Amino acid sequence: MNIKKAAEMFALSTDTLRYYERVGVIPPVHRNSSGYREYNTNDLNWIYLAKNLRNAGLSVESLIEFAQLAQLRETQNVEAAQKQILYDQLEELDKKLAEMQEVRALLVYKIDTYDDHIAKFKAGESTPDKVEKLWERNK
Repeated sequence: MNIKKAAEMFALSTDTLRYYERVGVIPPVHRNSSGYREYNTNDLNWIYLAKNLRNAGLSVESLIEFAQLAQLRETQNVEAAQKQILYDQLEELDKKLAEMQEVRALLVYKIDTYDDHIAKFKAGESTPDKVEKLWERNK
């Protein structure tokens, strides 16, 4: 598969794919006799992984480290280090998901109570200094 098709497949630009390869986010891609990149399934897996890990917040530096470790593949320590990068990212993602769930719950609460909240303000039952403390609503 050529670079244009690979880029389209993952909704990335060809410049992004070149950059990922140049800095080491993905391992070097095989080139044909004319010098054009030929992406195989393994290369596409790397692109897919890199795109998703970047979207989840993993730094370019961590991706580079992960890819470099994958190319070594000589010792148990390399595999453990690579797996630790994945564990660390999973932990970070779990934290972000928990935060997003908390924000989602707040939004649902605000939507559900919006009309009542506005009605109380209009009726004079609520004032800026006499309102619920949102941060205490789940206690």
